[in-house]
Amino acid sequence: MKLSATLLALMLGIAPAAATAPHASLPPALARAVAAFDRAQVEGDGAALQRLLADDYVLFNSRARVENKADFIRDYTAPGYSLKPFTIEHEVVRHWPGGAVLGGVVTLEGTSEGKPFKARLRFADIWRERDGHWQVIFTQATRVTTP
Repeated sequence: MKLSATLLALMLGIAPAAATAPHASLPPALARAVAAFDRAQVEGDGAALQRLLADDYVLFNSRARVENKADFIRDYTAPGYSLKPFTIEHEVVRHWPGGAVLGGVVTLEGTSEGKPFKARLRFADIWRERDGHWQVIFTQATRVTTP
């Protein structure tokens, strides 16, 4: 497969950053899917997560475990689990025809099994477009120390 210089630059993250909001450069359908994914995590919306995660989704989580789509949905919809709205810092956005990487640093707060938690993570979500629909296919999450 031969890549154009522009596509290769985007994939390597060396293209100039957009002067506007990070999601402003995304195709509208992808921007809507990204917003829906964030909302589904906060709301514990299993149906939306089912739609937004690819069947072959893989998560390398912050506890050094590998999880799949069913694991992710189970965790975010479990009784006693809630997630507060969050803001992404140091956001990274790269996209090309049919794919994208979105990531950054986030402090997640909420409850798990009824107990409060707070975790600061650096993450990357890999998105793919298939049959006109955007889905997350892979996530890497690593704990970072609070500054």
